[in-house]
This record gives sequence, C-alpha cells and structure tokens, in this order.
Amino acid sequence: MRFLKVSLFLGWFAQFVFAQQPQPPQSAPPMNFFVTSVGLGKGGDLGGLAGADQHCQRLAAAAGAGDRTWHAYLSTQAKDGQPGVNARDRIGGGPWYSAKGFRIARDLAELHGDTLEVARVGNTLTKTSALDEKGNPVKGVGEMPNQHDMLTGSQADGRAFTDGMDHTCNNWTSSGEGSAMLGHHDRDGLYSSWNAAHASRGCSQQNLVSTGGAGLFYCFAVNAPGR
Repeated sequence: MRFLKVSLFLGWFAQFVFAQQPQPPQSAPPMNFFVTSVGLGKGGDLGGLAGADQHCQRLAAAAGAGDRTWHAYLSTQAKDGQPGVNARDRIGGGPWYSAKGFRIARDLAELHGDTLEVARVGNTLTKTSALDEKGNPVKGVGEMPNQHDMLTGSQADGRAFTDGMDHTCNNWTSSGEGSAMLGHHDRDGLYSSWNAAHASRGCSQQNLVSTGGAGLFYCFAVNAPGR
C-alpha cells in the first residue's frame, strides 16, 4: 500500500513538472520570434537599429519567413536631441511563437510581466523555446561556448534606460567603448532575466564573448505573414 502511494505521488509529480514546461502545439503557427543564429561579428556595433533590423530580416528570409517585417528587440537611449526608443514598442502586440510553435507570450504585458497577476505566470521564454530562426537551440550555461547573453539595451519592462549611462553600446554603433545591457535566453545564471540580466564588459566582440555571449539578439515579427 505504501509503495502504491509513493508510485502515485511520483506519477503525479512527473505530470506536474511536465505541465510546467513549454509544449509546442500539434499544429504550429507561423514563426514570429527567434534568436539570431549568428551575430554581425562587430560586437555592439550593429549599424544602429536599422542594421539590427536588417539582420533579423535577412535571417528570417533565409529561413522562409521573409514575408513579414522583422524588428530587433533593442532599445536606444536619448542622445543628441533624439528621444530614446523602447524595445517593447518595436515588436508588435503578440502573440509570438518560435520556429517550432512554442508560444513565447500572449502579449506585451505577459512578455514583460507588467502586472503582478501576469508576472506570476510569466512568459515561456526558456532555452527550450527560445530557438533560432532555423528551429535550433542556442547554447546556454553548461555548453561550450556559452552564448546565452542577448543584447537588449533594455530595462526589465522593455523600456530604455534614462540614467545617462551607456547601456546600448552608443545606440548600437560602438565596438569599443561603452557597455550593453544583456538578457539570458536560457534564464540561467546568477541573474535569470531574459532581457535585463547584467551589463557586458564592453562593446567589442571579444568582450561580448568573454561575458558569455556572441552578439546575438531577439527578433520579433511586427505583423502577420503576407502583411
């Protein structure tokens, strides 16, 4: 009898744990989110937001998803009379799905945990679901090389910093001086935020690699296929 109770408990626990993991639907919707499979190779110099968006568009097109408009999840900071740009304002309204149909989040509020209620549930962005445009997982903590650092330049709510410090490698034009706020696509490490885990050591490609990244970032489609 005791053995039966233990077996039932273990079976229930296994089902509970499995239920918490993001599961792809049987009929996968079109991909409208991915992690870049490769960076631009110039550290934090992405050619500004326009260059980063073009990189997303090229990778998406090569993966057969070029029929929608893609934007990089990156913020910029107010400078030289120009206002800052919030990453959350660049990516549409959701829902977002990865290449294998994992739903990342229903909307902006769920993606960023805007309220206590949605923050308790949170988005489903993890190493399992945060795939590149080809549907492949991106190397994280415990793998070689670790590439879990994602360029975002954003605060946890998806908005730009306003403290006067550089969090965007000079608005994504520097491969030398400056720093960039990073997120962890695998939600692993001392700081587990997907979009605001810690700052990079610098903006060179070498510095990004030594921090635990490769100059990768998130891409979101801002419209539906064919629009």
